[in-house]
Amino acid sequence: MTLPAGTLPTGPRDLISDVAGVTVGHHHRIDEAAREATPDTPGTRETDLLDPVNSVRHADAFVLTGGSAFGLAAADGVMSHLERVGVGLPMDTAGHVVPIVPAAVIFDLPVGDWSRRPDAEFGRRAAADASEDFLLGSVGGGAAARAGALKGGFGSASVRAQTPGGASITVGAAVVVNSFGAVIRPETGLPWGADAESLAYYRLREPEESERVQLADLIARRSALNTTIGVVATDARLDVADTRRVAMAAHDGLARAVRPVHTPVDGDAFFAVATGEVVSEYPAPTGMNPDLALVAVACAAAAVAVERAVVRGVLAATPVAGIPAYAQTLPSALL
Repeated sequence: MTLPAGTLPTGPRDLISDVAGVTVGHHHRIDEAAREATPDTPGTRETDLLDPVNSVRHADAFVLTGGSAFGLAAADGVMSHLERVGVGLPMDTAGHVVPIVPAAVIFDLPVGDWSRRPDAEFGRRAAADASEDFLLGSVGGGAAARAGALKGGFGSASVRAQTPGGASITVGAAVVVNSFGAVIRPETGLPWGADAESLAYYRLREPEESERVQLADLIARRSALNTTIGVVATDARLDVADTRRVAMAAHDGLARAVRPVHTPVDGDAFFAVATGEVVSEYPAPTGMNPDLALVAVACAAAAVAVERAVVRGVLAATPVAGIPAYAQTLPSALL
């Protein structure tokens, strides 16, 4: 099931927090210096716990951060904050909990001072700052991200989708865009596959030719700072295996938004979570049970949400350490 990026309605904020109960917090530090980069793949933490064969059936928070493997320390701060407020896996009658906090990182150490990277305090502050409203672009885990030749960033989006029986679900995505491939097509200066509906959604128009020439020159000199990471959330009631399928579908959205994608120098990773508010008690197409129908809709919506979030992260980015941003490179494209 493929749905064009511009056709599905958004949630009220057009953020992952349109899924009830989901909040996002940022903390970052930017050093205005840059060095040459080398490619890397993502570091991860607690991902084995999410395998459907294991006993853990939930996560309390997800961490998307920079700093390569060093940045995984940010998850310690998130755990400390959650423990302090009593959120986590209950361990005894005394109220002790162990927060479940999977994490993924991008490689962005060459942007700025190599020794200044996220630590536990970053995670603590981000968790304490978590809200339904938050910024996009060069913030949080996306502060030093790149997207091909342009500045990458943190993006988010949400979509509302109808199930075959008429129920409505919300699917949201939050993505740190740090890809080797381009999010903006060099020949047009617009997102890949852009049509009239998607351009209206992104509030874009065809840029001036001189700006497209400038973009092509930048792409010829792009760096290999790679790995896109993200989280997809839905209010559909899915089991662990079906939620994992939604995470798989997130990569379809990434493939629509980034070209080339999933290269040998990328290490893309997506988490998914289902809050379980919307159940599958409705008619389904002939030959398909209601549970599978719900999963199919959630997966299709996840791909759209991720595609939108990736593009929005790049459009909202501002220059950092000399990395050019879309708004400064192709200003005539912005409505």
